[in-house]
Amino acid sequence: MASRPGIFPTFFLSGFECSTFLWKDRRRRNLVAETRHHEHALEDYRVLQQLGIAIAREGIPWPLADRGTGCDFGCIDVLIDAMKQTRITPIWDLCHYGYPDDLDPFSDAFVPRFANYCRAAAHYVSQRLPGPAFFTPINEITFFSFCGAEWGWVAPYLNTRDDRLRFRVALCKAAIAGVKAIREVRPDTRMIHVDPLVQVIAPPDRPDLVPAAAHETFVDTFLAWDILYGKEHPELGGAPEILDIVGANNYSFGQMEYREHGPHQALAPGHPGIQPLCVLLKRVWERYRRPMVIGETSGMGRGRPEWLHDVMQEAMAAVNEGIDLHGICLFPAVDMPDWHSGQWLHNGICDLVEERGDLKRVPFQPYVDELRRWQKELNRVTSVDTDPYSDPVELQDVIDAARRLRPTPDADWH
Repeated sequence: MASRPGIFPTFFLSGFECSTFLWKDRRRRNLVAETRHHEHALEDYRVLQQLGIAIAREGIPWPLADRGTGCDFGCIDVLIDAMKQTRITPIWDLCHYGYPDDLDPFSDAFVPRFANYCRAAAHYVSQRLPGPAFFTPINEITFFSFCGAEWGWVAPYLNTRDDRLRFRVALCKAAIAGVKAIREVRPDTRMIHVDPLVQVIAPPDRPDLVPAAAHETFVDTFLAWDILYGKEHPELGGAPEILDIVGANNYSFGQMEYREHGPHQALAPGHPGIQPLCVLLKRVWERYRRPMVIGETSGMGRGRPEWLHDVMQEAMAAVNEGIDLHGICLFPAVDMPDWHSGQWLHNGICDLVEERGDLKRVPFQPYVDELRRWQKELNRVTSVDTDPYSDPVELQDVIDAARRLRPTPDADWH
C-alpha cells in the first residue's frame, strides 16, 4: 500500500476532444464525431491501457443528451462498454463549450436545467461503471467565456468584455449547482475544475497597457476558480470542497502579448516575457492550496516529445517547491482538428491518418518513447492491469524523483 497515495491510479492521464459547441456558422459541431472516437472507442482505450494510462477525460454531450423533457445518455454507452473492457476510469466533462439549443445561459432556467442534467448523468454512469467517480462540470469556464461572449466564436455569440464577465459568472453559478447535484448522487465524487494557465504582457511600445495585462494575468485568469473556491461572489455558494482539484491547462499559446481587440498574440519561443511553467503552477498552488493536476498539455507535430520533456522538468521543479501535483494529462489521446481551419493539429499521442474513408490511429513513437522514459523515472506502471486501483500512484516516488533530478525552472521552451 502506498504511504502517500495519489488520487489517481496512474500519474499520466489523457483524454479525448469532445466539444459540442454551436460554431460561428450557427451549426453544431461534434468533435467526437469528427475524430470518429465513437467508432474507435475500444481501440482508443486499448491504446491508453497499453500505455499505462488509466484515467481519461471524456465528454457527455449536454446539447445531445438533454432533450428538455428528460435526458437520453445512450450516446455514451459505447464509451462505457470500452471503459469496462479496458479498465479505464473517466473524468466526465458535462459541458464542453456547448449547451442545448433552447436554453439561454442568462435565463433563470439555465442553472436548474444544468443541475438536473448533472444529477441525471451522475445516476446513469454510477449505475454502469464501478469504482471512483470524477467529473468536470464545465470545462474551461474562463476560455469558454472569452470565445462565447467576447470573441463571438461560439454561442451565445456575444462580443464585449461586460458580456464575458456576465457569462463567466453564469457558468460558475451553474458549475457550483452541478457539483452539488452530482454529490447528491455520489457524495464521494471528486471534481476537477479545468482552466488555462495564462501569462499576459503588454507590447513593448504600449506601456499604457501594462495594468491591463497584469490584471488579466493575476486577477482575471483566476476569477472562475476564485468563485468556485468562494473567494469571490460567495453568495453563489463556492467553497474549497467545491473547487476540490484544480486542473491547470498548459499550452504554449497561454503566454501572450496583450491586444485590446480580439484574442491576444501568442509569444514566440525565446520571448523574454515567457515565464517557466513552474512559476505559473506555483501561482495557482499558493492561491488555493488544493490538489493539482496539469489538466491538459501537448506539443505540436515533431515537437511533442520535447514538449513532454520540458513539461516534466517543470513539473518536477514544481513538486520540489511543495506543490501537491497528482498527475499530468497528455491531451488529446488522438489528434484533433483546428477549430478554424479543420487541419489536423498533430498534437495527440496518436495521429489520425485518413485511410479508405476512415481515420487510422497511428501512435507517434517518439512521444510514446518519452512517456515511457518518464514512467521509468517515476517508478510508474507501463500498462493498466486488471485492478488499477490496487496500486495507486505513490506520490513519494514522484517526490523522490523530483529531488533526485533537481531541475531548474526554465523559460526557454522548445
